Amino acid sequence: MPWVPCDPSLPPVNTRRPQITSATAPPAALQSHELGSTDETIAVLRRTFDELGDPFRIHVPSRGASTWVASHPDDVKHVLVTNHRNYTKGVGIDRVRLLLGNGIMTSEGEFWRRQRRMMQPAFHRRVVERFAAIVREENESLGAGWSDAARGTGDVNVTLSVSRLALRVILRALFDDDLAQLVPDLDRNPFAAILQDARRDTRFAYQFRQLARDVRALVAVRRGRQQERFDLLQLLLEARDADTGEVMSDAEVVDEVMTLVVAGHETTASTLNWTWLLLATHPDVAMRVADEQRAVGDLGHASYADLIRLPYTRQVVDESMRLYPPGWLLTRRSIGPDTLGGHAVLPGTDVFISPYLVHRHPRHWRLPETFDPGHFDPPQVEARHAFAYIPFAAGPRHCIGQNFSLYEILLHFNFAVRRFRLTDPQPVQPPLEARINLRTVSDVHMRIQQR
Repeated sequence: MPWVPCDPSLPPVNTRRPQITSATAPPAALQSHELGSTDETIAVLRRTFDELGDPFRIHVPSRGASTWVASHPDDVKHVLVTNHRNYTKGVGIDRVRLLLGNGIMTSEGEFWRRQRRMMQPAFHRRVVERFAAIVREENESLGAGWSDAARGTGDVNVTLSVSRLALRVILRALFDDDLAQLVPDLDRNPFAAILQDARRDTRFAYQFRQLARDVRALVAVRRGRQQERFDLLQLLLEARDADTGEVMSDAEVVDEVMTLVVAGHETTASTLNWTWLLLATHPDVAMRVADEQRAVGDLGHASYADLIRLPYTRQVVDESMRLYPPGWLLTRRSIGPDTLGGHAVLPGTDVFISPYLVHRHPRHWRLPETFDPGHFDPPQVEARHAFAYIPFAAGPRHCIGQNFSLYEILLHFNFAVRRFRLTDPQPVQPPLEARINLRTVSDVHMRIQQR
């Protein structure tokens, strides 16, 4: 019997798209809820979808207004792509801005477009693969610790292990040799608060932003140093606006660096954690992944194109991000009037798109609640709506680090699956922490054996 990775008490997701008879607002939930502020939001969204179809509205008491929730891929495409200029970042962005400043995750308008254009070349596939040595070295460091655990207690904290891995990779990719100056000990570094503190409140934001002072000092040193080097920080410093030839200010560089530290760590760490959990609870899938990895061999210094040799592993990772998309909630606010799902959208309307719901839409997924990498068999992908799967969002504001994250994730499994077998996760079905990212509430521990 397939494992269903969700709360079995939740009702099945509705298959219907309601018949629209007027241009009025979509149906409203009977109960209000503070969307996005508690871990219960996902359950509320699921139940409301089942009752009302999509789109629907939920009254949010703290704002004294209703938020629309759109889950149909047609609506996803409309908001994120077709009419994206009519939507700004929405509810909760001020809280994120406290943490990340005015980087590309939070900025808007022409400033955002300028920053995005300047940063995009740093995440091209040919650039990403130049970080292969860093990814390899950090996987070897993780592997040494896992080997010790296999010979000792036989227990490993997978959540903490992969979170450390992802943090060390992004820090080294950002700062190269200067990381030792910024952080003398990678295992005892101020950025490790990301690993240790699950909160993303104002206190955490204040502590995290204090680290920006050290980054700003490093930026000033780099500005005055004429030295050829390669890391993400240097690529940001050298990026120029194609129209004006201007470079980013120090403050702009610092905000983008702090954004990359968090975004470059949390998406990857969350996906690695959920994927290991799914492999451990699906031994047949884990065996097929191991067979593929053994057949391919060591890809430690692979080009991005080499990853095509891991088609089944990629399907497993995609299925993991389908069930547990790290960025589980996208918020937008309408600027002008619009029409969504046949309903009239007024200016200033908050619109939520939850990849968690979109990825379970029963019109577009066979057995949407079941872990099945076959969902990403090429014929199924070809037949499915292009916007039914949005783990990195979509449109102009899709995740700039998508190539980097997938490269790091696939190289990790190429390294680790050929060396280790992880089983017996505790807890088996961890509760969800649905805040800025979708994570497990508690760390996942597993039994570990060397192959």
